[in-house]
Amino acid sequence: MQELNELLTVVNGWLWGYPMIIMLLATHLFLTIRLRFPQRHLLKAIRLSVTRDRGSAGDVSQFSALATSLAGTIGTGNIIGVATAVTLGGPGAVFWCWLTGMLGIATKYAEGLLAIKYRVRTPDGKMLGGPMYALQNGLHCRWLAVAFALSTAVASFFIGNMIQCNSIATVLHEGYGIAPVGTGLVLAALTCAVILFGIKGIARVCEGLVPFMALFYVAGCVWLLVRNHHYVWPALQLILTDAFSARAAGGGFVGATLMTAMRYGMARGLFSNESGLGSAPIVAAAAQTRNPVRQALVSSTSPFWDTVVICALTGVVLVSSVLASPEVDSRAGATLTKVAFSQIPVVGSLLLSIGIATFAFSTLLGWSYLGEKALEFLIGRRARIIYRVLWIAAAFAGSVTAISLVWNLGDFFNALMALPNLVSLVLLSGVVVKETRHYLWENRLDEAAPEP
Repeated sequence: MQELNELLTVVNGWLWGYPMIIMLLATHLFLTIRLRFPQRHLLKAIRLSVTRDRGSAGDVSQFSALATSLAGTIGTGNIIGVATAVTLGGPGAVFWCWLTGMLGIATKYAEGLLAIKYRVRTPDGKMLGGPMYALQNGLHCRWLAVAFALSTAVASFFIGNMIQCNSIATVLHEGYGIAPVGTGLVLAALTCAVILFGIKGIARVCEGLVPFMALFYVAGCVWLLVRNHHYVWPALQLILTDAFSARAAGGGFVGATLMTAMRYGMARGLFSNESGLGSAPIVAAAAQTRNPVRQALVSSTSPFWDTVVICALTGVVLVSSVLASPEVDSRAGATLTKVAFSQIPVVGSLLLSIGIATFAFSTLLGWSYLGEKALEFLIGRRARIIYRVLWIAAAFAGSVTAISLVWNLGDFFNALMALPNLVSLVLLSGVVVKETRHYLWENRLDEAAPEP
C-alpha cells in the first residue's frame, strides 16, 4: 500500500501539474472567446437561478440543481485550499485564483448546456445526463463515456465521501474531543436519512444548507474585514502587485515568483470550482428548464459564487489578517485560516469549525448523487440501492481511517474524469454555439425546446 501511495503521488504530481492546468485554462479561454464572453450575462444568470421554470421537464428546480452543484464544489478547499495557495504562491495567488473563477464561468456554461441537450428520460420519468451522455449521444464515443462514468463513480467515494467525513471527524476531535467513531456513526445516520430520498431529498437539504453555510462563513469573513479595515486596501494592493511581480511580497509574506503565484492561484481556482471536471452537469441535467441555455446560464453562476466570491473573500481576509498582525506566520499553511479566525472573540474557532463541517457535509451529499448517476449509467437502476448502502458505509469508514492513500486515489480518478469531459467540451463546442445563438443571442430565452 505504501508503494502504491508513493507511485500515485508521483503520477498525480504530473497529472495535476502544469499539463492539467494548461488544458483547463486553455479550455476556459477557448470557450470564453467562442461564446462571446458569457460572463457578461452574469446578472441575468443570477436572476434565472432564483426563478422557478414551472411546467418544464425536470426533477428539481433550477435553484435546487444549482445548490446541489455548489454543495459538491464548496468544500474545505475554499477555506484550507486558499490558505495553502497564499502560503506557497504568495498574496498574488489570490488574484490568479479569482481570474480562473471568472474564466471558468464559460466552461460551466457549456457543461450545463450539454447536460440538458443530451439528457435522457428514464422509464419512471427521471432525467439523466452529464458528460457520459454527451460523449455517448453527442460524440457517439461509448468507450470514453464509460471511462468518465467509471472514474466518477470511483472518485466519488474518495474525494466526495471519505475525505470529507475525515475532515469533519478531525475538526470535531481536535477542537472538541469528540471520538471519530461517534462522528462516523452520526454522519452515516444523517447521510442515510438524506440520500434514501434520492435527488429530491438531497436537493431539499442542499437548498437550505448551502445558502446557510455560505452566509455563515461570509459573515465571519466580513467581521474580520471590518476588524482589519485599515489593512483591506493595502491587502488588495499587495495582491495585485504581487500577482505580476517576481519581487519579494513584503508585509510579512515570503516572496514568490510570478510563475509560482500563477501556478498555485490558478490550481486552487481551477480545482475549487471544478469547471471542466464534469461533475456539475450531472446535477444540472435534473433541472426543470424549458431550454438548454437557461440552465447553462444558471450553471455558469456556480464558479462565480464558489471562486470569485468565497475563495477571493477568503484570500483577502488572510492577507489583511497577516498585515494587521505581523506576528502571524504567513508560512503557517493550513493553520493560517485558523489563526485568522481566532481573531474573532469567543466564537471564532467555533465559527470556523462549523464552516468546515457544513462545507464538508454538503460536499458529501452533492457527490453522493454524482457517483450514483455515474454508476447507474454503467449498470442500470439496480445500482441505486447498492451504491447507497456502500456510500453510507464509506461515510463511517472515512471518519475513522487514515486517508493519505485515499487523497491520492481521489486525485488520480478526478484527473481521469476531467480528460474525457474536456474532449467533449471542445469537440461539441459547435453545438454549444448553435444553441446559444438560437436562444440567447437571438433573444429566445423563453422558447421551449423539444423534450427528450
